[in-house]
Amino acid sequence: MRIVTDCAADLQPEDVTSHGITISPLYIQFPGEEVDARDLTPDQFYDRLAAMAPEIPFTAMPSPAEFGSIYRDLAKDGDDIMSIHLSLGLSGTGEAAQMAADESPDLNVTVVDTATLAGGQRFQVLAAAMAVKAGWKNGAILERLAQIRAQTEVVYTLETLKYLAKGGRIGRVAALAGSLLHIKPVIHVDRADGKYSTLGQARSLPKAMKKMVSHLVELYGDTPVWVVVQHGRLVEEAEAMVKMLQESLTVSRMEVLRVSPILGVHTGPGIVGVGVIPMALVEDLM
Repeated sequence: MRIVTDCAADLQPEDVTSHGITISPLYIQFPGEEVDARDLTPDQFYDRLAAMAPEIPFTAMPSPAEFGSIYRDLAKDGDDIMSIHLSLGLSGTGEAAQMAADESPDLNVTVVDTATLAGGQRFQVLAAAMAVKAGWKNGAILERLAQIRAQTEVVYTLETLKYLAKGGRIGRVAALAGSLLHIKPVIHVDRADGKYSTLGQARSLPKAMKKMVSHLVELYGDTPVWVVVQHGRLVEEAEAMVKMLQESLTVSRMEVLRVSPILGVHTGPGIVGVGVIPMALVEDLM
């Protein structure tokens, strides 16, 4: 079986290489130019974002035809395909993937809605890839992904809501859009529908980060967890978040990653986020 995902999963080059994962394109539309987000580093993207201020670029998903081409190429050796994508509640990427699968009935393509993104999507993609290496069948992999999906939390805070609002991804966070500029939201991806929802707010990033940690402690308690801390261009804040989480949770595995450019379009550089799952859901695959 071959695994396909998109760059919203924030996979690292070593992840892609070691697991043989295929990354589908997602596009960033700058003035007069469309760029494949896979071709930009986070710093290259944020430099371009700063240069075009106050304008903000937009994102675009691949067409069903592009997905079809990827699937046909991967299926040349008769392999089945599992195509795992960011939340349908936030993007039509999974719909395009499903259309391509439906238009290619001769191929065995299973499309998975992760109902999340970033670190949360990363967990599911890596778990699927590890399960394939371990010889798991399609049904067993899907069952494990459902378990991971049900126990994943992705929560983050932002310096400003303007990027989410401009990109049309603000959803139920809209109630905060008119708040004072100094109010920092605490947002998570709702497991029920894969959309953004507000958990609370604070008057500074450090206070919002403390609320994030408290929320995660309520969810996971002493359970050993795999944690992914992500940021745009807030290195010190990310380091502070790592310290708080290590002091408050039972962290079995900790990663610190940059938010991918395709997601940075909707968050800007001022983001600190955390993805968490119970380690027990992946220990048997590692």
